[in-house]
Order: sequence, then C-alpha cells, then structure tokens
Amino acid sequence: MPGPAEVHPMIQFIFQLGILIVFTRLGGYWLRRWLRLPGVLGELLVGMVIGPYALGQFNWPFFGHLFALTPAGEAISPELHAVATFASIILLFLSGLETDLSTFLRYSVAGTVVGIGGVVFSFFLGAGCALWFGLASGWMDPPALFLGAIATATSVGISARILSERHKMASPEGVTILAAAVFDDVLGIIVLAIVVGMVRASADGQTIAWKDILFIAGKAFGFWVGATALGLLFARRFSRMLKFFKSTQAIAALALGFALLLAGLSEMVGLAMIIGAYIMGLSLSRTDLVQVIQKEVEGLHNILVPVFFATMGMMVNLGAVHAVLKVGIVYALLAVASKVLGCGIPALFCGFNRHGAARIGVGMLPRGEVALIVAGIGLTSGAIGQDIFGIAILMTLVTTILGPLLLAGSFENPVSGLRKPEDAAKAESKEITLAFPSPDMADFMLARVVRAFRQEEFYVYRLSPDAPAYHIRKDVMFFTLECEANTVLLRVSAQYETLARLIIAEEMLTLRSMLHMAQENINLDSMEHNLVAGLFGGNTEDDAP
Repeated sequence: MPGPAEVHPMIQFIFQLGILIVFTRLGGYWLRRWLRLPGVLGELLVGMVIGPYALGQFNWPFFGHLFALTPAGEAISPELHAVATFASIILLFLSGLETDLSTFLRYSVAGTVVGIGGVVFSFFLGAGCALWFGLASGWMDPPALFLGAIATATSVGISARILSERHKMASPEGVTILAAAVFDDVLGIIVLAIVVGMVRASADGQTIAWKDILFIAGKAFGFWVGATALGLLFARRFSRMLKFFKSTQAIAALALGFALLLAGLSEMVGLAMIIGAYIMGLSLSRTDLVQVIQKEVEGLHNILVPVFFATMGMMVNLGAVHAVLKVGIVYALLAVASKVLGCGIPALFCGFNRHGAARIGVGMLPRGEVALIVAGIGLTSGAIGQDIFGIAILMTLVTTILGPLLLAGSFENPVSGLRKPEDAAKAESKEITLAFPSPDMADFMLARVVRAFRQEEFYVYRLSPDAPAYHIRKDVMFFTLECEANTVLLRVSAQYETLARLIIAEEMLTLRSMLHMAQENINLDSMEHNLVAGLFGGNTEDDAP
C-alpha cells in the first residue's frame, strides 16, 4: 500500500472533500440540535478545527498531512478553492431566486430606510475601525474597504428562523426586517462590486481619485442595473425557452449553467462572480420556474455550501486571530452597534417606538454567509491578509451568536412595537389554524395550501430546507405558513384575513370534491386485491379452487 506521501493529488482531494462533507453535516447538525445555533457556525468551526492551522498540520496515519498548507502557502488547495467558488455561486444564485423583487420595489418605505441606515452606519464604522487601529492608512486602503463591506452584510435567514419560532413573522417588526434585508442584500452586493473594482484598480498601480471612485461605482451600478434590467425584460422568454425541454432536471441545469456564464462575465468586467450569479437568480425570481429550479438545485446547495463555509474556516490562522483579538472584539462591538443604531434610529422615524426599533436593530444584526463570502474574496484576491480575515471571522461568530439571543429576548415583553395604537390594531396578526389527526395529513394539506396560493399568483418560497416554513407575498400582502406536528398555521395581518380564509376554504372544497369523486369512481377494495394478488402471482385465497 502506498504511503501518505505517495497518494495521488486527485485521491487526496477526494479524501478532503469526503471528510469536509461528513464533518460539516455533523457539526451543523450538532449546533442546530443541541445548542439551537445556526448550522453555519458548526460548519465554520469544523473548518477551523481540521484546517492547516490546527489539526490539519499534523501527519495522520494513512492520510498524512491531508489539510496542510499548499507549497504556495495557501490554506486550501486549488481544487477545494474551485469547489468553494462553485458553492458560493450556487448560494447567491438561490439567494437571487428567493428575493421578492416586488417587495424590494414596492414594499414599505420603512424597509428601504432601515436597510440604507444599516449599510451606511456599518460601512463607516467598519472602515473607521481599520483606521483607528492603524490597519489602514486611509479610507481607500483595501483593509478599510473590506472591513467596511464585510460589516454591511446581513444574514436574514437566521433572524427569520427566530421570528418564525416566536410567531412574529407577520408582525410589523418582522415584515420590516425582511423587507430591509432584501434591500440590504442588493445594496451590499453593489457595495462589494464597488470595493472589488477599487481594490483591483489599486492593485494595477492606478492612483484612486474621487473621479475614479465614481467611475468604478458607475460601472458597478451600471452593470448591475443593465444586467438586471435585461434579465427581467427577457426572463419570460428565457423561461419559455427552458420549458421547451420539458424536463425539470434540464431546466434547472440550464438555469444554473447560465448563472455560471453570467458569473464569469461579471468577473471579466472586474466585478465578483457572485454578483452575476445573484443577478441571474433575481431575473428568474418572478417566473413560474422558481420552485422547479430551487427543488433541483437544492441538493447541490445542501452538499456543497457547507463545504464552502468549512473552507472559510480553514483559512483562519488561529495565531493571527490571537494577535488581533483586541481589534476583533472592538470590530465585533462596532458591528453590533452599527446595525442596532443604523437600523434602529431610522425605524424610530418610520412609526416604531423604542421597543420596535430595538427589535428591528437586533433582527438585522446577524452576519453569516454574505460576510464570509466577502471576506473570502478579499483574502483569496490578496487584498487583505490573515489578520483582517481573522477579524472578520471573529465578528461573524459574535454577531451570529448574539443576534438570535437578543432578538428572541426582545419579544419577551409583549408590548407593541408601533408608536400609534391605531397602527398596531391595523397591523394585528391573525392566526388561522388547521388541525389534523396525523402529521402526514398536515403535510399533505400544507402542500395543497402552498399550491392554492401559487395558483392565485402569490409569490411563495420556502425559508429553509430544514423546516416547513414559507413566505407568501403578493404586492403589499404578506403571510407566513408553517407546519408544526399535525397542525398547519397561517399567520396573516388582520386586513387580509378574509382573503386568506377564502383561498383555504376554496381549496378545502376542491379537495372534498376530489375525495367524493374518488370514492364513487374508484373501487379501493378491488385495487388492493389486485396489488396483493400480484405479490403472490395471482394465487390468492379468492382464486383458489
């Protein structure tokens, strides 16, 4: 048997990938199940533990130095880097698919104001931290730009899970958090595009002046707006072209393939690949193929995206993090303050009292996948070093842990978050409960309700593959749908309760009619007899002489 040093690089890559897939799933499951924390933390911690700066540096039996530094001094091999890049493209492509464009364009002004406030506060406090500790000599230095861009990110999926558990998804604060996160994601992507363009121009030896900044911002914004406008304009035609193939697998594969092509084009014009992937997903978000593509690509997402987060953890030099621990703690505290103040203060001017503003601020607090992607782009491009990357990782860990705890605690006091009592009455959340004898029947009815809302041209998407929770939107209407054991719960605002009840009642009548027709036209006893007879070759007791 060949020794560890003689293992072929491709075999070593297969071992690496297998270990990452197994341990990231175990780590994510353990944190979700026992500590009630987001699985992304477990995946990140797994990468830090088995990476080249921890256990990966040792010579293990059979495997050897499986996760050691590459000869070029890189934390991950080119093969793993390629897989991680592909995973980040999948992640942002699906994020674009899940973005409710109508909410982004037409929803409450509060969400937009809150989103802008959070991005502006976060960027300047993050970049200012780099200047304060001497990590950058000016606002235009790459460390300052990336620490500012990383601080703007928001992981709304974490907050959405807490809102769902607290039954606050349809509350004024919950709706505002979700609407602000949509704007936050889009604006964050544009900020990343501008930062990447400035860093690359600086790396090419160009002197960055304000006119150059405006040019880079205009190019990033122009590509964003132009590509998005063309995507939305031709989305229906593109959707019809995909439907020509009639196979869900072919439709999803072609959509993902075009996302990769647009990601490559985005990189060629000087922007990050994930921007092109997000635009492709956003362009398809208003077509009727969203659920088809999501379902088919979900398997890749569930397998590869945890590997991406683990590779981010593998890049963390624990020694470098220890050296900048003080800076990291201050940066994390500034990141907390930037969202709480940057989102909470604008909320005070949008009809919320201090309780509602605090809930919105802490709801926008968790960073997560977007922050890790931005940090990874900075490290792999050489724009930032291990110290800045470690600071970003520490901030991500702190905010991702604090966010859910503070948000859950903010709802312990049941007081309304709105300043005016009449607004609170208007936005009162109603709960429609459908109880069934078994969880199987509840799951079946959940699928029927989802189908009924989609037929009424509502925008419906699943929040997480791990839990049966859905957002349902159409224009200014916003509902949440969940299944808990043998109960289906639909939460709606008071003014739209009648409409929601009518849609569900119509679906119940349709289902009743189908069952009645089935009982009249289908002889279930005969069908069961034929199935059993087939098992025994037709020799049942009734057939015996």
